[in-house]
Amino acid sequence: MPEIDPRLAHLAQGHGVSTSYVDYRGETQVVSPETIHACLAGLGVDVSGEDWVDRALKDLEDKPWKQPVPPYIVVQQGEEKTINVHVDSGRPAQVWLTEEDGATRVLDQVDNWEPDRMVGDRAVGRASFSIPGDVPLGYHQLTLESDGVTFSTPLIITPSQLTTSQGIDSLWGFMVQLYSICSEGSWGVGDFYDLGGLAYWAKQELGADFILINPTHVCEVTEPMDPSPYYPSTRRYINPIYIRPGQIRQCYRASDEVQATVEAFRQMAMKATSDSELITRDEVWTRKRAALELIFAQPQDDMSEQTFEDFIRSEGSALSTYATWCVLTEKYGQDWKKWPPSFQDPSSQEVRDFVATQGDRLRFHMWLQWVAHQQARGAHKMAQRAGMKVGVLCDLAVGVSQASEEVWARRNLFAPGVTVGAPPDAYNQVGQDWSQPPWSPHRLAQQGYEPVRAMMAALLSDSTDHGGSDSSSSRSGGVRIDHVMGLFRLWWIPQGMSPDQGTYLRYDHEAMVGIIALEAQRAGALVIGEDLGTVEPWVRDYLTDRGVLGTSVVWFEQTGEGLLPPEKWRNLCLASVTTHDLPPTLGYLEQSHVQLRSDLGLLTRPLAEELERDSHDQMKTICFLEDRGFLATGQRDPHQVMEALYRFLRSTPAKLKCVALTDALGERRTQNQPGTVDEYPNWRVPLGDHTGKRLMLEDIYQMESVRRIADLMNGKDQQ
Repeated sequence: MPEIDPRLAHLAQGHGVSTSYVDYRGETQVVSPETIHACLAGLGVDVSGEDWVDRALKDLEDKPWKQPVPPYIVVQQGEEKTINVHVDSGRPAQVWLTEEDGATRVLDQVDNWEPDRMVGDRAVGRASFSIPGDVPLGYHQLTLESDGVTFSTPLIITPSQLTTSQGIDSLWGFMVQLYSICSEGSWGVGDFYDLGGLAYWAKQELGADFILINPTHVCEVTEPMDPSPYYPSTRRYINPIYIRPGQIRQCYRASDEVQATVEAFRQMAMKATSDSELITRDEVWTRKRAALELIFAQPQDDMSEQTFEDFIRSEGSALSTYATWCVLTEKYGQDWKKWPPSFQDPSSQEVRDFVATQGDRLRFHMWLQWVAHQQARGAHKMAQRAGMKVGVLCDLAVGVSQASEEVWARRNLFAPGVTVGAPPDAYNQVGQDWSQPPWSPHRLAQQGYEPVRAMMAALLSDSTDHGGSDSSSSRSGGVRIDHVMGLFRLWWIPQGMSPDQGTYLRYDHEAMVGIIALEAQRAGALVIGEDLGTVEPWVRDYLTDRGVLGTSVVWFEQTGEGLLPPEKWRNLCLASVTTHDLPPTLGYLEQSHVQLRSDLGLLTRPLAEELERDSHDQMKTICFLEDRGFLATGQRDPHQVMEALYRFLRSTPAKLKCVALTDALGERRTQNQPGTVDEYPNWRVPLGDHTGKRLMLEDIYQMESVRRIADLMNGKDQQ
């Protein structure tokens, strides 16, 4: 095993860059110096010159002494914590905190015998102060004063444990790809009105208590639209393709002529998608956008106008920056790096001058967000009105695209020269490069983790008053965080290198998880972490202690003898038979995932060997189901095996149990094949039955197979 220069290893460790890791086979892999150099450069470390390591080590040691106060402080509620401040040697220091409600208190100084330190030509002293354990939850401010000069930093008190899951137990619901469901009144792509209808029916008729949907973040605002919901342009705002135009107040108050034109656009959109075997987002969005532009031009009543103005005011600069990006995208194209240089900087005078001429178009994109937020909240309220105990569960993507609004607007937040992905694992044996730029942990720290706070507050509620969010303004009952391990460490891949040449970069999980828990607690929302794949064992324990639900999938919960016995499954988790990254259960049982990966060149072992291994694993699962009485002995029909798997799922102690709607319909086709982009029609497969025939929501409401699965999850089935 090659060795790394101890000085470089020490520097890497100080910046959170891993110099080795344990792979999916349990073997230790040493990271190359080239990878370490590239990751350090992405963090802003100057790697030029022969003595760069020595200089960087000195900077690392001096860094805390150069800061009068830490860039942020995160403390769990009830915890007493000592923090250090730095002033000129021998000078006085006073520290106080200002709480969210304006109350102030002076902090007690505690002994600190650490000697002064020379930082350049300046002698710096360190003083320590105690933060008491009775500071309430919230975003407070800590201030240092020395010789009449003050320095402030955010003090964030987070829940020691998220309590929102304590009142729920053994609930079940559906997971659906929202874009794939479509009613007779929609536009060829599922929308929030479809979601509300599905949720109401699922509770009233079947007894489901939640609907987990794919991310609904903004992707592109012009064609072509990237089909992947996990490759957004911003995670703060909603993709307007999920708007139902006919449900906008301005539309149903408009003239008959306007309503007829809107309906004509809808008919064209439906025809475009029905003429294709796949979901045609571009064609749908072209027609829907034209209809929305027509509706926007109609007058609003006074109350709607005031509500819209309140929305613009509450969203502030974030919304206006987003709208500016939308209009520039319409004019210059989807990749801001190809725009005229003066427009690549959102703070440039040219951008300000351009904005001054685009008032109505900017307002249109702000209006789209206002409408989208209303309809998203309406879907969740419909679920609650039906009696769902959780309602709509949203999904949060792990990152954004290189050409995204987030990178354009806040590029100093992202690490250059690297992308995010995943190391090789049993399912993707060559690793994955998601081509997404990662947040820099150093720059997150400098901004007091405000981007995390803003993103979560926007996702969980319509309230932008972070001190006062509550469940009454929520647009979801919780959030599933894709690749939750990214709150702890992310797999960074230097540009020009393959996925297996990357390494892990650590983040401040106390800050990340704590802020997410605080926003969820205030919104009365659940937090679910997708902790599949290569996960350090302590991470799952930590998330459990903080009240974050994990994710357990039947095909991944295996022992040497087969399935992990149900009594050994986690209680604090979302459990399912399959995921959106695997085929529906019937397709999995037919080994379609193995053949597909072979066809796409994603296997490192021969196809025959993979098929044999998969058959062996499936047989162990089937035998376990027979031994435990979930499946009658000798039954091998895939439908019977699938039902047995859901009986097994029902018997686990998991708080939330998730039924893939594709399973309930008998669908076999994969929605997404990781490791591919266009080699497979990812995220473009419409909802279908066992033959692949496209289904409308009205068809689903009448299907006996859906009721059969619901009876099974409600314990009413007869094996």
